[in-house]
Amino acid sequence: MKTSIITKKEIDRKHYLIDAENQILGRLAVKAALLLSGKRKVDYTSNVDNGDSVVIVNAAKIAVTGNKLKAKTYTSFSGYPGGLKIKTLERVLKTRPTEVIRHAVKGMLPKNKLGSRMITRLRIYAGPEHLHGAQKPEIIKKEE
Repeated sequence: MKTSIITKKEIDRKHYLIDAENQILGRLAVKAALLLSGKRKVDYTSNVDNGDSVVIVNAAKIAVTGNKLKAKTYTSFSGYPGGLKIKTLERVLKTRPTEVIRHAVKGMLPKNKLGSRMITRLRIYAGPEHLHGAQKPEIIKKEE
């Protein structure tokens, strides 16, 4: 039996739609990361980016468990003295809800050039409308 290795010409990408309303942040990020990386495909090859495109809607209505709204923090540093900025999850959800999901998914992707290419196929919208109806995305249902 021969092992088949996929090439760039043989990549077949699909589009998936995930509704984030009342879904747990980490569990949603795992679904999106697996679809973006292509690990659920039969022809998965670790050194080829053969993942699919993912559209996430209703990012503002994401759910978290426990005390994460107040306890989870996002930090950024400008490089200057006194340039450390710390924001809570609650504050980031109010201002930029799409960045919460993007940050979670990006942390689950490879930390190399492949991961950088994979994250570009992730589209996140705060509301229920999206611009990718022409691609006829397949809807991913929430597992209860």
